[in-house]
Amino acid sequence: MRRPLPKLPSWLPVDGYVLALVGTVALAAVLPARGPAATVAEGTSTSAVALLFFLYGARLSTREAMAGLRHWRLHLTVLACTFVLFPVLGLAARALVPAVLPPALYTGLLFLCLVPSTIQSSIAFTSLARGNVAAAICAGSFSSLVGIVVTPLLAGLVLHGSGGGLSADALLSIVCQLLVPFAAGQLLRRWVGGFLVRHKEALGTVDRGSILLVVYTAFSAGMVEGIWHQVSAPRLLGLLGVEAVLLAVMLTTTSYGAKRLGFPREDRIAITFAGSKKSLAAGLPMASVLFGAQAGLAVLPLMLFHQMQLMVCAVLAKRYAATARQAVEPTAAAAGAGREAAPAMGGSGTRG
Repeated sequence: MRRPLPKLPSWLPVDGYVLALVGTVALAAVLPARGPAATVAEGTSTSAVALLFFLYGARLSTREAMAGLRHWRLHLTVLACTFVLFPVLGLAARALVPAVLPPALYTGLLFLCLVPSTIQSSIAFTSLARGNVAAAICAGSFSSLVGIVVTPLLAGLVLHGSGGGLSADALLSIVCQLLVPFAAGQLLRRWVGGFLVRHKEALGTVDRGSILLVVYTAFSAGMVEGIWHQVSAPRLLGLLGVEAVLLAVMLTTTSYGAKRLGFPREDRIAITFAGSKKSLAAGLPMASVLFGAQAGLAVLPLMLFHQMQLMVCAVLAKRYAATARQAVEPTAAAAGAGREAAPAMGGSGTRG
């Protein structure tokens, strides 16, 4: 007889997926992808993201997609968090230079605050937390498209550098990896949509696997470039502390702010995950354009923040899902009790 897999004790502050993320980072540190292996890892990661968006496009009905597009208040809220509140907090962190952050790391932190929101992990966590997935898809896509123009312009303004935009190749890459697979999934939905809806577990595996693959590829690149040796341990710890505060402020603001604005629970979840996250996939090509040879050190804060947000949001999404289950179970139990009471009452009347 097969024994069930051991489960982590409930008192541990992390779950299995968070440990998988930590293990992925450790694997990248010990065995980073180099040379041909790095090329394979990058290509596989790109394909996994494209497959993820194809699956979401195939599962999402056109009616749900149009409903998400019409949700303009939610999208404006996410854009305001991404391109207004984040940059304001980044500028406020200038007071930490040089006591806590050296100028080079602060430049990277400020660039982090200008990057658009992530898409794939926001969708995955919103889905896991039982939030508005359609809105998360649209909000993340809008943020990425707006960021193509806004991020370089903001960087040119607040970093006192050139505000040149992304190259046509980078724009084409975004379109090919995200929008084209999603559109293809929509077109083929009538043939494959039912099969994917019946196999949600497989889709969840793709969600988590794609995130792990992106994390491994990004941290492998950092290890190969040797960016970890350019910063001392105390400065690195200071950066981690600042980013932890930044993430906590954004998660709190998006969660309670969305509630004060009157959004329902499903929309608040989408706003929390889309409005508090930053895209490593979008930030890396932008940094290569804006910083050139210094891009490695400039994206170090973004890489650390990306990993931190994945860990924290994995736990947060699990808690949202558990809360949703707890809210559904009493309702189902009450409905079952009502169905049992009805025959009992009928039987008593017959005997009397």
